[in-house]
Amino acid sequence: MRTILITGPGGSGRTTVAAATALAAAREGTRTLVLSADRTDTLGAVLGARTGPTPTQVTPTLTAWRPDATAGFRDDLAAFQDRASNVLDLLGASRLDPEEVTPLPGAEELTLLRALRDAALSERHELLVVDLPPTQQALALLSLPEELRRYLRRLLPAERQAAAGLRPVLGRLAGVPMPSEWLYETAARWDTELGAVQAVLADRRAVVRLVAEPGPAGTDAVRAASLALALRGLRPDTLVANRVVPEDWPAGLVAQQRKALEEWQESYEVQAVPHLGHDPRGGDDLGALTVPGVNDTTSTVEWPVADHLADSGVLVWHIPLPGAVRDELDLIRRGDELLVSAGQFRRIVPLPSALRRCTVAGAALREGELRIRFAPDPDLWPRTP
Repeated sequence: MRTILITGPGGSGRTTVAAATALAAAREGTRTLVLSADRTDTLGAVLGARTGPTPTQVTPTLTAWRPDATAGFRDDLAAFQDRASNVLDLLGASRLDPEEVTPLPGAEELTLLRALRDAALSERHELLVVDLPPTQQALALLSLPEELRRYLRRLLPAERQAAAGLRPVLGRLAGVPMPSEWLYETAARWDTELGAVQAVLADRRAVVRLVAEPGPAGTDAVRAASLALALRGLRPDTLVANRVVPEDWPAGLVAQQRKALEEWQESYEVQAVPHLGHDPRGGDDLGALTVPGVNDTTSTVEWPVADHLADSGVLVWHIPLPGAVRDELDLIRRGDELLVSAGQFRRIVPLPSALRRCTVAGAALREGELRIRFAPDPDLWPRTP
């Protein structure tokens, strides 16, 4: 299955583009699912068909789904209370009834990730089009599976579960209760579920598509989004320039859009989508939008390690970061991980195996690429006879 993840700044028309992309593919005979996490039925309004927690068959080859975050959160909380009943009873805590539960911030994102995983595993569709939240929330959502898995492994390492028989003894020695079996089982289940989501997002057949309206605000949003995606080893397969006005519209607006388009075309594959003069509604309007179709590109960007041991005695890790500013870059080595900060964005990445036996010897930003030099640690590097 091919996955297209669509996002853009608020008000850019990303939901409309997602709906048009899904409808165009479905009309070509591709079994398509369009997925959205909006609380309001914006997707249904654009498609001309109500969407909700039950998948809706819009056409014979197009299904729309807007999963319910409230129902999912209630089910998860009920399951947690059942599994933690002994601890809750010990503390004298009263259980929450489903009727009094409202989803916490972030519940929509978790619900969308779970729906994305379920859709990918079902194999009922050939194409999955995901209407992601606005760019900032979407970038946090794409980072969530990797970060949560890292937290789980740090807080509840799997190797500690092997000492299940020693846990009561350790608890008496330490003077504090040790985590019970169900906690490790829950962490293992979450790790498996998050791993499945991470695999869908990391698949080379999954692409990220940006939507923005040409202009100063759109240009700033695209620059920030591209840097954040690059930090995750991604780049947009297409930049959709939405609501491009005709040449006979006010000259100032036309010139402003033309300037942004020319700048974007230097760095991106740009697809211009015309302004219809009104908000698109229904199949006819969506069909009039010239959205990019499904292609064979990938959003995955490799971070190669170059071997310069013979000439300069270092290994160089190349990390493409288009739009990064030298003064806003920061690197921190922490064990076998590297914390990379670029402006307001940051990511903790595991070092490739060869670099774990090295020390950081320096770094430089050249032509939109961060190049980190690593020198072999004599105490860890294999010695040549």
